Amino acid sequence: MINIKEIDVLTLKNKIDQNADFLLIDVRETQEIEICNLKESIHIPMREIPNNIDKIDSKKTVVIMCKSGARSAQVCHYLNEQGYPNVYNLKGGIIDWALTIDQTMDIY
Repeated sequence: MINIKEIDVLTLKNKIDQNADFLLIDVRETQEIEICNLKESIHIPMREIPNNIDKIDSKKTVVIMCKSGARSAQVCHYLNEQGYPNVYNLKGGIIDWALTIDQTMDIY
């Protein structure tokens, strides 16, 4: 099994603030995105990742996020198997982002 690399919300916020060149992909369902999301993210629901693999640049660092980090870890594993070398799971997902970075965010 491939070891999944993780990034924490503070590191992600730093990347966003510095306008780093990376992809942030939110794999939650549409109804979850409507509750809260990060404007910097691209929405591709987990089940649609295989059909949208062409939208994911393998040369870039890719950060995958979901609500808690479980679904995104599965997507990271899948992308690693497809040969993507720089894939990171957002540890704790949008829940951790809301608790640590943006307490005004409604996550439910």
